[in-house]
Formats: sequence, C-alpha cells, structure tokens
Amino acid sequence: MAKEQLMSYEDAIERFEVVIGLEVHVELNTVSKMFCGCANNFGSEPNTNVCPTCLGLPGSLPAVNRKAVESSIAIGLALDCQIASNGRFARKNYFYPDLAKNFQTSQFDEPIAFEGEISIELETGEVFMVPIERAHMEEDAGKLTHVGGATGRIQGAEYSLVDYNRAGVPLVEIVTKPIYGALDKAPELAATYVRAIRDIVKSMNVSDAKMERGNVRCDANVSLREKGAEKLGTRTETKNVNSLKSIENTVRYEIQRQAFILAAGGKIIQETRHWHEDRGHTSAGRPKSDADDYRYFPEPDLVPVQPSKEWIEEIRLTLTEKPSVRRKRLQNDWGFADLEFRDVLNSDLLDEIEATVAAGASPQSARKWWTGELARLANVQEVAVQDLPITPEQVASIQKLIDSGELTDRIARDVVAGVLAGEGEPAEVIESRGLKIVTDEGALIAAIDKALASQPDVMEKIRDGKLQAAGAVIGAVMQEMRGQADAARVRELILERAK
Repeated sequence: MAKEQLMSYEDAIERFEVVIGLEVHVELNTVSKMFCGCANNFGSEPNTNVCPTCLGLPGSLPAVNRKAVESSIAIGLALDCQIASNGRFARKNYFYPDLAKNFQTSQFDEPIAFEGEISIELETGEVFMVPIERAHMEEDAGKLTHVGGATGRIQGAEYSLVDYNRAGVPLVEIVTKPIYGALDKAPELAATYVRAIRDIVKSMNVSDAKMERGNVRCDANVSLREKGAEKLGTRTETKNVNSLKSIENTVRYEIQRQAFILAAGGKIIQETRHWHEDRGHTSAGRPKSDADDYRYFPEPDLVPVQPSKEWIEEIRLTLTEKPSVRRKRLQNDWGFADLEFRDVLNSDLLDEIEATVAAGASPQSARKWWTGELARLANVQEVAVQDLPITPEQVASIQKLIDSGELTDRIARDVVAGVLAGEGEPAEVIESRGLKIVTDEGALIAAIDKALASQPDVMEKIRDGKLQAAGAVIGAVMQEMRGQADAARVRELILERAK
C-alpha cells in the first residue's frame, strides 16, 4: 500500500489550525469481567474465560462488577471529574464477530464521570489544561486475528480467528473535549496526555497499564481548519493506537495528510483509520459512525448505578499522589538533571528505579542498572525490561556488594546473568559460580610478578614517572584472576613494588 501525499509539517502548521480529540480506553485489572464472573486474565488459552453471559447466549443475565464501578469512580476523581449520582448502562448496537451478542454494553447519556480536566506539561515546560468531557464504563470486545494478507487487517485476509476471552473485560473510556491551541505541539501533547493517563491508572493500581498488551490504547481524532475559521474541519479517528511514539506519529501524519488534501481543494472523509507502525502511515478503515448510528437505548437488564456521596468520599481518600507531583518530588530527591530524569521517564522504568532506591541503592546506581545493563539484556532477549526475572531488591543487593568492595562491576554483571538464568538469589549465584573477589594479597602479588616477568620494561617506566604503564600489568593480572580482583588494589600493589 503506497503512502499518500503529504504536506511538510512546517507548512501544514503555518496554514492550518490543528484540533485534536483523544479517546483513551483503559482496561481495568479486576479479578472478573464487567458483567459476569469469568476470569479477567491476560494470556489464557483462547476461548477459555467465557460463559453464557459474555457470549450473549439466550437467557443469560448480566450483573455489574462493584470493583469495576469503584475503579471507574477513582479514575474520574483523579481527573477532577464530577461523579454522577445516577448513571446507567446502554446498549450500543453494532454487528461484529468479536461481540457475540451484537451489542456492546456501555454508557451513553449518563456516564459515571464528567466535566474534568488534567494539567499536561510538555518537555519544554509548557503547560496545557486538557478538558475531559467524560469517563464512562463499558465492556471490551473480543480479539480478532486476521490470517493472510499483507497488513494483518481484515482487508485481504483469508480468514479470521476470534477469541472471546477479552469480551466483557471492564473498560473505562476517557474522552477529551476538542483540544485547541496546541499548534505544532499537537503530536507531543497527544502522546504526553496518554502517558499521563497511563501513569495515573498505573499508580492507582486499577489497571496493569501495559500498552503493548492493549491495557491502555488510544483513538486519536484529528481535524484541520483554515486559520481564523470558526467551523471545525472534518475529523478522522485513528483507532487503537497502543504506544506513545505511535500516537505522536499518528497525529503528525494525519496533520500532513489532511493538509495536502485540503490545500489541493479536496475534502476529508469522516472515517476510522489504522496506524501502520512498520510503514509509518495511516490507512482508511470504515466510514465513521455517529451516535445515532448505534441506536443506543437503556440496558433493560441492569439497574442504574447510584453511588452514595459517602462511598465517593471513601474512594477519594484512597487516591494516590498525582504522577506529576511524584515525578517532581523524585527528581528533586534524587538530584537528577533534567536530561537524566527525562531518560528515566522515556524508559518507563521510574517504578523499578524507585523500588531499587527504596531497597538501598543510590539513585544513580539504580538508574545505571535499569537503563543500562538490564535494558541491554532485555533488548537481546527481545522482552520488556520490566519482564526480566530480576527484582529491584536483587538489583539493590548486588549494588551493595559493589559498594562494599565485595564485587567489581564486571563480576556483578555475571551475578545478574546468573539471577536471570534462574540460579537463585545473588548470594547463591556468587557461591555457585565462585564469583568472590580475590582478596588474598599473596595470590595478587604472584599474579603481578608473573605479569612483570613478561613485561620487564614496565617497572622502569613506572619508576621514571610513567604511571600509565601500570595499565598493561593491571590488565594482565585481571585476566589471570578472571576479573575477580580489585583493580584499584592491584594498581596500589604494583606501585608499591616499584618503590
């Protein structure tokens, strides 16, 4: 599929006003589904977490998951929303094979939370207030896998497989009002906003918030209008974008694509679109449906949701520190420069680093391990760093051994490798692999003498003040001791013998 023609980003921003709207879907991590008792587990065998209710079989009746309602209220409060005293579910009618009952149970005109806002700070320090229209409860659809074809989409596929395990999983959909005034910052604002939502729900422990699993995904609405115009342009909605970088790229691409069409006198089609990460562009999906097309009507099998003021206030008391406040506090406590802390945020390893510091490691050493060696090993294994089988406590214990002089950095990497290989705790790996530092100075001196014997001119160079010559001897000793010697102490012993 060929890319469409694009206007340069700079020219598009110069000519048009960008208006964006973001719909973020958050999967809740409740034990069971939204309207039935089926397990809410990721990664189960296909079509094993199902029952008559989530399959929409005749005679089955739904019941609302109280924990899902509680989590939804908490999200609304965290976004400074008003919480509805009376909310109800509705049937959103559409036919698609991933919803066996041919409608989605959602909320329409009476969402659980409405009229909120969230402050978003960009890397430049610029602050935007993003207005929240609503946060409503609904159920997720199943998962379709399209087999055959070049795109992984239904177009061109030979056949499709459906897994209903996800059907009925609790969702909260957070919908912004139109966002004006972002100008050239619109792509960055979109990604930063979604990051903020993800961080909020993760810190509250109401969602696993793993975008690669679809726990948090975004529908990005983009429209352009001539500068000075009052009427909004026709929008497109790019569906189910599930990484921060992809959200930024999606918004940027749609701005450039729509600008080219409008500048050439064409019209934008109101439609859904799909982002193709591998090729860096969007493609057309289906004409965009409006609310009337779904024929919403009140769900007759569910009573209204009427949270008491007392319950709402109880939930409010459970809210955690806002992620933006937490980030500023940690950067200040750790003494990280802006670039250092930005690297931490971009790595999505703030939680791991904080836990490692809490376990006794210094902030800089914790950052070094997680964004350095562990990130490298995760890349080699093609897994997320967070999924490596090593805990912050284990990382901290290894660092403590380095700080005490019991391990060198090189040996510590071998210890990490042993922990990742399932060989036990760091102390057990050190014992089983024989990774203790050689402290016997007799053995060190013997190794030094052996190295000096093969390099007889080195000692004279050292005595002449060329101390850098000791490096060759240190290297030979470290090789002889398999890296299990303190290089600083070896250097001291070499210089002592040169006196």
